Amino acid sequence: MFSSAQEGIEPGAPGGLFFIKPRVAPVNVYAVIILAALLAEYVLNIVSDLLTLRNLQSARPAEFHDTFEDGEYEEAQAYTRTRTRFGIVSSTVGLVVLLAFWFAGGFEWLDTLVRGWGFGPIVTGLLYVGLLVLGRGVLSLPFSIYSTFVIEERFGFNETTPATFVLDLLKSLGLGVAIGGPLLAAILWFFGSTGPYGWVYAWIAVTAVMLVLQFFAPRYLMPIFNDFEPLEEGDLRDSIFSYADSVDFPVDEVYVMDGSRRSNKANAFFTGFGSNRRIVLFDTLVEELSVDELLSVVAHEMGHYKLNHIPQRIAISVIQTGVLFLLLSVFLQVEGLFQAFYVDQPAVYTGLLFFGLLYSPVDLLLSIPLNAWSRHHEFQADRFAVETTDRRRPLVDGLKGLAETNLSNLTPHPLTVTLDYSHPPLLERIDTIRAISVSEPA
Repeated sequence: MFSSAQEGIEPGAPGGLFFIKPRVAPVNVYAVIILAALLAEYVLNIVSDLLTLRNLQSARPAEFHDTFEDGEYEEAQAYTRTRTRFGIVSSTVGLVVLLAFWFAGGFEWLDTLVRGWGFGPIVTGLLYVGLLVLGRGVLSLPFSIYSTFVIEERFGFNETTPATFVLDLLKSLGLGVAIGGPLLAAILWFFGSTGPYGWVYAWIAVTAVMLVLQFFAPRYLMPIFNDFEPLEEGDLRDSIFSYADSVDFPVDEVYVMDGSRRSNKANAFFTGFGSNRRIVLFDTLVEELSVDELLSVVAHEMGHYKLNHIPQRIAISVIQTGVLFLLLSVFLQVEGLFQAFYVDQPAVYTGLLFFGLLYSPVDLLLSIPLNAWSRHHEFQADRFAVETTDRRRPLVDGLKGLAETNLSNLTPHPLTVTLDYSHPPLLERIDTIRAISVSEPA
């Protein structure tokens, strides 16, 4: 451990530059658990990625003989292969940088630097976390550029211009500062100034912000990045509103989003609640699918609302947040957690970050049942769409069309599905839809 604030930092070249002095990892249970968790998660994801690559099949599944041409299927395989390998490289670099920063004493070095500026604990915490987030953003920027302008461009998806890319970064940064900054300041204040129940106040504050964002984001935040236009008059609009009446779904408008400004991929989603809820169709989706197929997609999204999936997901997030803050309040008192990262002076802001790393194995384990629960919701929404439209074929054809447009992987490995998939594999989803009893001929 450092015996003083400046120990472990060596003067460098003229001009006042400093270099981080490598340190030997302290041997305590928290360092061991966190290091083991990081390595285990990394290895598990690498195994999953390798199994994904191994599971790619050269022959098209029989279900897609009428959808994918030979060349299109080969391109889909190449896209999966390229993105998977890219993911392996980016995750490896991220882990190596994190471990190097950790074992070189970087967390203590940055803490000493920021404390030296003489601000109070909240401003110091904001600066500390902000600089780490900024550093992570700088590290990820080359990967984001390569993903957008090389990989997505190579496979014909990218429509993002350099100007749009930069504007998106600046807008995201602005929103992060405007929303995340005050929220983080409140969390730091609650834990530092309100005693043993600070975690409760922090929980309430985060829950309140989460609910406010759910309500206002569709109308006020999402339009910062995209244009949303009401669906134009015509057969599709008439069909959607007629269907909405038949299932007692109150809808004022269906919106078309200019997804093609950034990508040729197609999608649809339901967001918000109350008077600000929206069903959104990408303009690329409207161009690719027929009216019947689009109606089935919209019926699926309405199914999420009618089956109360949105409030269920919010409730789970609220519970998770409460448990997270309760555990954080306990571990902020554990000196060994700070010693694991060579930090001499415990603080809420460093404890928040270190606990996040300690919590990573729990988060990984929780993601498995939560992803399974999400996949179950997708099956339920599919069933709702089929039974309320009394037709299977449009939904099946719509899903197949989306798979072709997005160059989807049709044969993901079960481990990858378990770890990462919030939606069921497409072939399993189609088989389940075909088993639903309706009056439509098979």
